[in-house]
Amino acid sequence: MVVMNQQTTAVRTEPDRAPSLLLSILVSGGSDNTLVTNLVLWAGAALTVVTAVIHFHLWSDGYKTIPTIGPLFLLQAIVGVVLALGVAALRRFWTAVIAFGFVASTIGGFLLSVTIGLFGFKDSWSAPWAGGAFVVEIAALVLLAVGGCLCALRSVPGRRTGPPAGSPSG
Repeated sequence: MVVMNQQTTAVRTEPDRAPSLLLSILVSGGSDNTLVTNLVLWAGAALTVVTAVIHFHLWSDGYKTIPTIGPLFLLQAIVGVVLALGVAALRRFWTAVIAFGFVASTIGGFLLSVTIGLFGFKDSWSAPWAGGAFVVEIAALVLLAVGGCLCALRSVPGRRTGPPAGSPSG
């Protein structure tokens, strides 16, 4: 890559090392990993809120009249927001695991509902927001799993997470 300095002369720099830098950040456990972990967990939390909002919308748009399913949609909306706030604020392994389990159970409930029925109610893939909510939940699941793994890597005993030993700030 060629970069122009202040005197407008060409200066040759090293080739783009972004892919190897990203990989090293993801596996290093260093302070850069904390930023990546936070971003992944915040994204997972945001998608958990999106699925909660979808469930609240569906609840208010008619699902509230369905016995058992209606209250579960409202409960999903409330718990989804609470868990998402916990993940976003605390950014810990255990919060990611709990939110992962919650989103996985939401997906499981939907799949049961469309295949064999759940609590006497059979849903459909063609129902409003069904496909969209499913995609959002799968994405949230992936992000929460990755965020949880990054948290776990960050907390491995004996793993140094600060600057290298002997550095001025170490």
